[in-house]
Amino acid sequence: MNPKKIGLLFGMERAFPQALVKRINELGSNNLGGGKVVAENLLIDVIRLDQPLPYDLILDRISQDIPVYRTLLKYAALRGTEVINNPYWWTAEDKFSANAIGIAAGVAIPKTVLLPHNSHPPGTKPESFSNLKFPLSWDKIFSYLGFPIFLKPALGGGWKNVYKVNNSEEFFEKYNLTGDLTMIAQEAIDFESYYRCYVIGRERVHIMRYDPKKPYLQNYVPDEPAASPELKARMERDARAICHALGHDFNTVEFAVRKGVPVAIDFTNPAPDADVNSVGKANFEWVVQNAAEFLMDRVQHPRPFSMSGNWPTLFPMLSARPQTIASPATEQVRPAAPQPPKTEISISAAASASPAPETSKKKGRK
Repeated sequence: MNPKKIGLLFGMERAFPQALVKRINELGSNNLGGGKVVAENLLIDVIRLDQPLPYDLILDRISQDIPVYRTLLKYAALRGTEVINNPYWWTAEDKFSANAIGIAAGVAIPKTVLLPHNSHPPGTKPESFSNLKFPLSWDKIFSYLGFPIFLKPALGGGWKNVYKVNNSEEFFEKYNLTGDLTMIAQEAIDFESYYRCYVIGRERVHIMRYDPKKPYLQNYVPDEPAASPELKARMERDARAICHALGHDFNTVEFAVRKGVPVAIDFTNPAPDADVNSVGKANFEWVVQNAAEFLMDRVQHPRPFSMSGNWPTLFPMLSARPQTIASPATEQVRPAAPQPPKTEISISAAASASPAPETSKKKGRK
């Protein structure tokens, strides 16, 4: 019987892919888990529509930055290759919708508002925005969120185009820099501690003390006191609930702890940092070992394909609709923790046509 083959798709990183391939091949040569498994760096040449890829499973670390890889992975999934994480859902996911899913999963989420593009997307003009209120009710947004506020892209990561603003003047100054990006505005959490959690296979959770205020390569704080048993249990529960809801098998979830409650700040990271120089040797070893064990088990026990995690089961208005096809979600809903106030959308649909807001040097959109 041919061994099961795992391919790693990655970009500029080296330490993690090399260590993971080596670990899988070491464990696979010992038939850990029942059958032989091999791993290698995925090599792409000619991709034909009539031929599957020669891999049983692919771990994706880079397609968020390279669109042709995302198309390749969607095709691989169609031809029977397991892809982690799901390229179809990853393409559709955005932070605003993910925050709504987090609330439905019983996780504490910051108050959040969806913002229109600061400048018109290519190919559009003022008349394209007939249903957008003009001017936007900025005072309502500021009153709801309070300052300081974080501006961040609804689609993005790596702290790119993320701004913390302390007043309306700073808000519009930074908002004017966002161009045609879809942005969200979020309340800033005044936290007493902060954690980043690796979640692998939706169940394996590794909690790391983290300081987002420090520069890169100094964020992880190994010598700080560990979380209390109660806080640790809550973060583990919430991290698992988020990843089961979103369907991510490789993810990091960040919590800002305010008055003892972990508030999920960032949790759409399906290709999270795994550089030994930033996460540290102990965290790196945990990620390599648990990723190797999980991927080897998954390639030998494939999961039926589904378009998402269990989030459709968390919304009664979705499950109450007549179903013409089988629901993709089969997992049990976990018990929900106390929920914060519901997040609101502060964009109103105008009954009459209104021109799209233009950018102002002082106030972004009018």
